[in-house]
Amino acid sequence: MSDLVQSVGRAMALLEAVAESPSGGAPVAVLADSCGLNRATAWRLLATLEAHGYVYSDPITHHYTLGLSVPKLAAASTTVGITWQAHAVLNRLSEKTGETADLAVSQGLALTYVAEVTPPAVLQANWKGRTVPLHATSTGKSLLAWLSDAEQDALLTESLPRFTEATITDPDQLREELARTKERGYAVCAGELEETLFGVSAPVLDRRGRAFAVVSVWGPRSRVPASRFPELGELTITAAAELAATMTNHSGPEGAS
Repeated sequence: MSDLVQSVGRAMALLEAVAESPSGGAPVAVLADSCGLNRATAWRLLATLEAHGYVYSDPITHHYTLGLSVPKLAAASTTVGITWQAHAVLNRLSEKTGETADLAVSQGLALTYVAEVTPPAVLQANWKGRTVPLHATSTGKSLLAWLSDAEQDALLTESLPRFTEATITDPDQLREELARTKERGYAVCAGELEETLFGVSAPVLDRRGRAFAVVSVWGPRSRVPASRFPELGELTITAAAELAATMTNHSGPEGAS
């Protein structure tokens, strides 16, 4: 396309090459070759990206890694983009289940609810903007279950706060629950944060298999008993996969795009 700016395209190709490099980064020669650029051009573009914080050059190895400006953009893009695209998915999920459907977005190792759909017959729940403890909610357990063992170990080093009699406070017991969660594809919560609230959640995974968001369905125990968990879990898995595919098709967050 004649109206595209070639230098911008080259810079974006380099940025993507840096993102796909090993954890220690890559030197300019490797990045230039992967993008079909001469090294002088690649170096000038990388220097410009570094000046704006999009890449970082290690002063010892001279390997390039992603800079601090990237997660800032990713956080904004993930929250705004996925929230906008999630409403149709949440609407369908809420209609099929007759319960409240929520979307929580991961920012680091925290989850914040950013979208919610409540059936007309159900009292407005309004969890938007709230963060929740990871170990005491199906939403949080969906995030934890898809972390690496090392990441889980770093987070689960001591007893966890108790909110109800059902809260899992022992790290080893929680690890076992997380293993079951990953095996079945969805997490459950049976009154672990609030005694009367039951629900299920499934992760929205990027191409690296990491959860960048979580879809959940929940309600009072009288309407969402544990006997409904398998049914609701499968519907939530489907909704999460649909949202992941939507984000992929619309150039979603890194890893899903």
